[in-house]
Amino acid sequence: MKTKVQMRKIYFDNAATSQMRDEVIDAMAEAMKVCYGNPSSTHAFGREAKSKIEACRKDIAKQLNVSPGEIIFTSGGTEADNMVLKCAVNDLGVKRIITSKIEHHAVLHTVQSLERCSGVSVEYVNIKAHGQIDLEHLEALLTASGDKTLVSLMHINNEIGNKLDLKKVSELCDAYHALLHSDTVQSVGHFQMDLQECPLDFLAVSAHKFHGPKGVGFAYINKKHKLASLIVGGQQERGHRAGTENVAGIVGLHTAFNLAYKNLKEEGDYIKGLKQYFIRKLEENIEGIVFNGLCKDPDQSTYTVINVSLPISEAKAGLLLFQLDLKGIACSQGSACQSGSQQGSFVLNEIYGPEKIKTPSLRFSLSHYNTKDEIDYTVEVLSAFVGSEKVMV
Repeated sequence: MKTKVQMRKIYFDNAATSQMRDEVIDAMAEAMKVCYGNPSSTHAFGREAKSKIEACRKDIAKQLNVSPGEIIFTSGGTEADNMVLKCAVNDLGVKRIITSKIEHHAVLHTVQSLERCSGVSVEYVNIKAHGQIDLEHLEALLTASGDKTLVSLMHINNEIGNKLDLKKVSELCDAYHALLHSDTVQSVGHFQMDLQECPLDFLAVSAHKFHGPKGVGFAYINKKHKLASLIVGGQQERGHRAGTENVAGIVGLHTAFNLAYKNLKEEGDYIKGLKQYFIRKLEENIEGIVFNGLCKDPDQSTYTVINVSLPISEAKAGLLLFQLDLKGIACSQGSACQSGSQQGSFVLNEIYGPEKIKTPSLRFSLSHYNTKDEIDYTVEVLSAFVGSEKVMV
């Protein structure tokens, strides 16, 4: 009797979402058992839940070097981006937004909506050869108008991994009296951030990108800005966000956040080693492979993302993810928010042009749960696929 061989399960899609840590699951389960009161209730059960939320808020604020009142819990990064951008227009009199065409759709679609519905002027900063933000053009845009301006640029690009010099952008915005918002969904939990050394007005964070639960995140709103609630119906979150707080989710976020920074050096060094190993193995085994953006540069990209284009035909490319999935390998061809799209990566299209996206690209995003053995197996599968004349299903 033949024994059934169990298919390998290899997860290289951590930029889409990450595996929850066991400690996070345990902390959330305990919170659901014990802290089930409504945090807005004045009785002991409510006060216990409220106290737990405020302790989480205080710890997170301390790590980022901000005041607890500047941390507003949300359902995730998308809500935080929407909240900041829409409320900055509605409540702070922002008339002009400067962003880039390679931002996450949580920013791009919100900005486009504001342009249509609120009459906001939107300008796009130029993108350089490999996806870098053109800071000289940004400065030129900042000098070109006296309208109240908000700049929204992501710290780490979620598809190609390019890292923005946020401190330099912050200095430019300060010099020209512009507000600065950054989607830091791919960087908080992976990089140290001190918001006194690198002052921003707003940022957005999502727990499930650093081994926390889905459906919870936070916005940082500098206390000098008074924003009304985007969601109305209650005075929760200091009047910034109506609705009963997700106590267990906030506890999970807090636990994941603390563990991310407690283990930042050890796990970061390990993942950096994996990334360099992965790059080397791909170069050695797949002739003609191209690395997109600056993902090969350890100083100008995150240590968690590799984005490559493979030397195979457009027809064969249609089977690529299917073949990898059959072999138990999970990765992506772009942002998870584009799943189902047949148009290719809008980020690569913007940087390199439409011809580039006819060549299949893959994003591998790593975590401390990955191993060199998984990389060896993945490179072997990819190499066989690229080299084969016919794909056997």
